[in-house]
Formats: sequence, C-alpha cells, structure tokens
Amino acid sequence: MVRDIQAGAGPVAEREAIDAVLAQLREKGGRATPARRLLLGVLFGNREHRTAEELTAEVQAQAPDVNISTIYRNLEELVRLGVVDRAHMGSGPASYHLASVAHGHLVCEQCGSFTEVPGELFDGLARRVSERYGFTVDPHHFAVTGRCANCQ
Repeated sequence: MVRDIQAGAGPVAEREAIDAVLAQLREKGGRATPARRLLLGVLFGNREHRTAEELTAEVQAQAPDVNISTIYRNLEELVRLGVVDRAHMGSGPASYHLASVAHGHLVCEQCGSFTEVPGELFDGLARRVSERYGFTVDPHHFAVTGRCANCQ
C-alpha cells in the first residue's frame, strides 16, 4: 500500500494510506494514537529522508507536547512493520523515509549530499557477499561513501 502512494498524490490518497497503516498497526496489537497519525502525516506529506529530530520538529509544529522518545518508538514500530525504512548515511544519525522500492545511497563525504540509486546496482556485490560470507546485504540500509561529481 505505502509503495503505491506517490508523493503529492493528494490529501485523500494520503489520508487513506495513513488509515491503512493504522489499521495494520491495530491488527498487530498496536494503537492508532494521535502522535502516530501526525507522524504518518508528516512522512506521507514529504517523501524526503529525514532524521528523527527533523521529524520530531515537524510533528511538534502541529503538536508541541509530542516528545522525541514518542517519535523514536513510533519510527521503530513503523520500521518493524515495513512502512518506514531506516537508512544510515555514513556518519551522523539515521534517516527515515516511507518504504519504497529497494534502493541504495551514494553519500558524498565532503558535502553530505546523497543520491538514491536502484537496488539492483548492488546485486553483484550482494551475491558475492552472500556466497563468500553468508551475509545478506539490505540495500535500504546501505550507503556507499565517496565524493560526488561536484566535489571531485
């Protein structure tokens, strides 16, 4: 469901997607709290990668009493359900975004910019790592650091 909703799809589609995620949470014993609804609204309203702190600021702009620990707990639950992806972009805090088609990240060590690249770009590497080390690479959490074209 989440993967099918495009950025800017409109408030009705976003509201329906949020309701679907909350229904999924309830099926698994979770609750549809106001803080979760606000966080999902922020995530569906802007598909960019953001840290928990940035997401907290956006939620607190609407509900100042929502604590960052609440945001972290909700993000962890949404990651567990596959609604949200957590990516580690080299140094610094993890970033979060709505789950999407598998992709990796190229992160510039100099300017901090990042580029999403198709997950299949890492298929050969993932296969070799699996064969040699028995380790599965998850491209949603995978970042390759280096220098972007502008910083070379």
